[in-house]
Amino acid sequence: MANSIRKAQLRNSKLQQRLRRDTGKAIMDFNMISEGDRVMVCLSGGKDSYAMLDLLLSLQKRAPVRFELIAVNLDQKQPGFPEHVLPEYLAGVGVPFHILEQDTYSTVVRVVPEGKTMCALCSRLRRGALYTFAEQQGFTKIALGHHREDLIETLFLNMFHGGSLKAMPPKLRSDNGKHVVIRPLAYCREKDLAEYARIRDFPIIPCNLCGSQDNLQRQAVKEMLAHWDRTFPGRLENIFRAMTNVAPSQLADRQLFDFDALDRHPGSGDGWLVPQRADDSEAVAAER
Repeated sequence: MANSIRKAQLRNSKLQQRLRRDTGKAIMDFNMISEGDRVMVCLSGGKDSYAMLDLLLSLQKRAPVRFELIAVNLDQKQPGFPEHVLPEYLAGVGVPFHILEQDTYSTVVRVVPEGKTMCALCSRLRRGALYTFAEQQGFTKIALGHHREDLIETLFLNMFHGGSLKAMPPKLRSDNGKHVVIRPLAYCREKDLAEYARIRDFPIIPCNLCGSQDNLQRQAVKEMLAHWDRTFPGRLENIFRAMTNVAPSQLADRQLFDFDALDRHPGSGDGWLVPQRADDSEAVAAER
């Protein structure tokens, strides 16, 4: 029994170390957090945002720069939402927090036809409320809890349904230029986060608005990727690696690579153009 407990403790310790390493590497690679930043950590009550806050708090203690973490939750007034859970948890761990109240639920169910996906509109309304609050409070960064699989799923959703080769970038500036959004969990595997949430016993709050809908496009892609992960170990790692190793000259986007330049400058291979700024529209990506 004692041996089994020690093995479990070792596995848990390695898991925490791996997630801290992956989160720290993403922050460093994309310069997500700088000296003096006020980071708004968006907390939904799901496993990923809980893990993000927990890992950021751990990294904050040993970071070479000083920055603030403030947890923010948007209470969208969904029926049955347990309003006490997040305030009690955040007060218990000693994190400064704000609970915003905005009845986006009524708007979504009124506007979206029955049987249609609610996620896109819900996401836009939620983003608008959070961006407005971030501007009012002077936050310099907005942290979202999307993980590696979220980024990969969005890549395929945009390919299959949007006709574009894009995903969720680990760091972006909002369309209006006022906000910098970061995704510190960009390198973290979803299954690691799920296990971490179980070990840490986070008080998970399910999303009853979109979670009750069947046949979501993102769910279909998620199942496809899960099948690949079981059947072809390492495939998801290669897909994500490909997202960080793009060769514009080997694709066919004339706005990203100047193919005409190859004729003007023979042998130089110089056809690079300045990439367009990745914005936060993520039209297909919003369905989650």
